[in-house]
Amino acid sequence: MYGDDLAGYQIDDVPSVEIDDKLKQMLVDNSADSEQISLMSEAVIVVDENDVQIGPASKVAAHHQAGMLHRAFSVLLFDSNNRLLLQKRAGDKVTFPNVWANSCCSHPLNSKEESELEDSLGVKRAAIRKLHQELGIDPNQVKLEDFHFITKMMYSARMNEDWIEREIDHILIIQADVDLSINQNEVSEIKWVTKDELEAMLVGEVEFDGEIAPWFRCIAGRVMTDDWWDCIGNPERLLELRDGLIHDMGDVSHMLSYAEGAGLTTSIMEVKPLVEQRISDSLCASKHSRLSSAMMHLIDGGGKRLRATLPWLVGKAVGDSHSGLLDVGAAIEIVHNFTLVHDDIMDDDDTRRGLNAVHIEYGLPTAINAGDAMLAIAFERLVGAKGLEHKDVGPMVNRLAWMVRRVSEGQQLDIEFEDRIAVSEADYFEMIEGKTAVMFLTCAEVGARMSGADDDTIECMAEWGLAVGLCFQLMDDLIDVLSDSDTLGKPAGSDLAQGKRTLMVIHALSQPDSPELDNLKAVLGKGDSATQAEIDLGLAALNEIGSVDYAREKAEMYHKNAHACLDRLPESPALLALRELTDYQLKRIS
Repeated sequence: MYGDDLAGYQIDDVPSVEIDDKLKQMLVDNSADSEQISLMSEAVIVVDENDVQIGPASKVAAHHQAGMLHRAFSVLLFDSNNRLLLQKRAGDKVTFPNVWANSCCSHPLNSKEESELEDSLGVKRAAIRKLHQELGIDPNQVKLEDFHFITKMMYSARMNEDWIEREIDHILIIQADVDLSINQNEVSEIKWVTKDELEAMLVGEVEFDGEIAPWFRCIAGRVMTDDWWDCIGNPERLLELRDGLIHDMGDVSHMLSYAEGAGLTTSIMEVKPLVEQRISDSLCASKHSRLSSAMMHLIDGGGKRLRATLPWLVGKAVGDSHSGLLDVGAAIEIVHNFTLVHDDIMDDDDTRRGLNAVHIEYGLPTAINAGDAMLAIAFERLVGAKGLEHKDVGPMVNRLAWMVRRVSEGQQLDIEFEDRIAVSEADYFEMIEGKTAVMFLTCAEVGARMSGADDDTIECMAEWGLAVGLCFQLMDDLIDVLSDSDTLGKPAGSDLAQGKRTLMVIHALSQPDSPELDNLKAVLGKGDSATQAEIDLGLAALNEIGSVDYAREKAEMYHKNAHACLDRLPESPALLALRELTDYQLKRIS
């Protein structure tokens, strides 16, 4: 397939995955021509964060919406005068049209030849194929032995809601004098630049038509050093440049001036599998299978992973994102699920997310033990977070410990409120701040801090997290009143029957006596003996007394405060997801 026959390696020969009709129509709607649509069926190599091959996916699936992490390559082609070839991507390209990039950037395909990792032969073969296809370079002018693998980098770069690059990019250097015959469907312009000319482009000292692609800006500005230029043409010195690393660039969408952010669901799905893998790795490390199964029970039951992904979502909105944010998110999600296991025991709830609660499925002793183990495991995951410097481990552990203590204090207040007749509004907000809001606060604060944000921004995001958390709990109480059992995954009105002092109940109990209030008092705290008819009368009473509207007004106030915090931040593609998260609970019953 390679070597002398490479010129015949055209689109009909490449490994491909059939594109479904919906995606085909989307490409047509985006004005993609037939050649570009054919290219989007190529079978790229999906990988994990260590560049271990998982399997194939079509190019369109790997780049659409949340995308998939996949293997890529970037060629830096220098001529005998040590000038670097740049290409401007054609306007017909589906992803990132009209941006200046390195000499050639594409993907090895899911074939035996292009999957070979020894001496980076797979990506080198793919590079020869694409140099021929895009730039018309004769394969005899760029031989396998002339390529030098230097390093890898991992990055995400979103163009808009529909299209994203998520790659582990293998960076190759080659020096060769080549003849070019540009494929205008792929490349619109080329230019040869010296080191100084490239630097002038990067810092904006010269004007040029278009802008620099985010991945190439990462290569040229963050990974490529002066030594790279000095070593061109010297194979022995180029070999010494290999570092064996995967440089973590995080999300670099902000490097593209016209980039548009994705909504909350897509943004979560970008990293949700990566966080869940961290959670699973941590909770399944125990040699006791029943304990591991009990710890994984609620995780396997699903979940939105708002808290788990929140440090990442905040980090890429206010600073430099990196995979350590996912480690911290996994730690906080484990803590969150530990609290759910124990909450269900304390609240005597039999179901969670439509499943048996852990203590029902595995028994009370194992459930308590699983919760205890999860707390310890969360701190193990935290201290091993990538990008967390040794000097920051202590403060980070202390902050997470503070969060767990505040959650426990909030839960204790919640327990005590069930036996107290007089619970004030101030008492309630102290309780939900601890039980719910501090976890959002901590996720947002830690995400900002680990991304390198300044103190004002860190404080702003902590305020945002607190406001979102308070709104979240207020709305959660409202949803328990206004939703049916199937939607909740537990009996509707169960909080009322258990006697929980929500803001609605506190407000209603402070109102003058009425038949509606009597209906509420009749079911409040009655527990399992409450009939559904009694619960329905109690729920109706909260509406009729005006307590539902009162709680909704408070939720809307915190919702407004949270948006005001985001208004203080510079514009960023990642802000869209944070704004949708701010609106998330409110929209559920709007």
